[in-house]
Amino acid sequence: MENEKQTEIKLKWLQKQKYFQDRLCQEPLDCSKIRYVAGVDVAYTKIGIQEYGCCSIIIMDYNTLNIIQEIGYIGEVDVEYHPGFLSFRELPLVLEATKQIEATPDIFIFDGNGILHPKRIGIATHASFYLNKPCIGVAKTFFRVEENLSFDMPDNYIGASTNIVSKNNEILGIALRTRQNCKPIFVSVGNYMSLENAKTIIMHCVNKESRIPIPTRFADIETHKLRKKFLDTR
Repeated sequence: MENEKQTEIKLKWLQKQKYFQDRLCQEPLDCSKIRYVAGVDVAYTKIGIQEYGCCSIIIMDYNTLNIIQEIGYIGEVDVEYHPGFLSFRELPLVLEATKQIEATPDIFIFDGNGILHPKRIGIATHASFYLNKPCIGVAKTFFRVEENLSFDMPDNYIGASTNIVSKNNEILGIALRTRQNCKPIFVSVGNYMSLENAKTIIMHCVNKESRIPIPTRFADIETHKLRKKFLDTR
């Protein structure tokens, strides 16, 4: 049962999501100008009753996918989890981590969703307004943001995709096959680019090692290393 304070906080969050929703931009981006791309992931752990978030940002050369910079940040998390508002927990950690950036990314790829979200403001969208950079959400599992929302499984070849369409015929993202005989990933625009841009960038950032983009794959690996190291020193 929610108390009055929780209800008030969620109302403020909804107002902020609505504010951002009205300012979304899905204009095409010139991908030829991309130099650096960053993968972002957050993992959580607890020590006693205190929860901590471990954020990793891996910055790579877009053309070679060589690592330019690895960033790790651990901070206390005092925001409770509420469905549809995960970004309010994760964003403070991400923004603290970005203070260490030396080579400014042209694109941020998040392990999460963009407009594939009940209010169209997943972490990749929410963060874009603070980072002022184009962002993409890439999820390993499907987030059913509306009742009966579904997708057709893409054909079994690399690069095959199908649209994820809302009940109002709004395209919220794609199910994208990045490896043959593997489950698809779910790509959605965060902000400041088209869905076609997002697909092009993600396909550029995958290889035979993984079905998910290399920047977020490395970020995911590093968050778990960061969490283990943090726990081992406590």
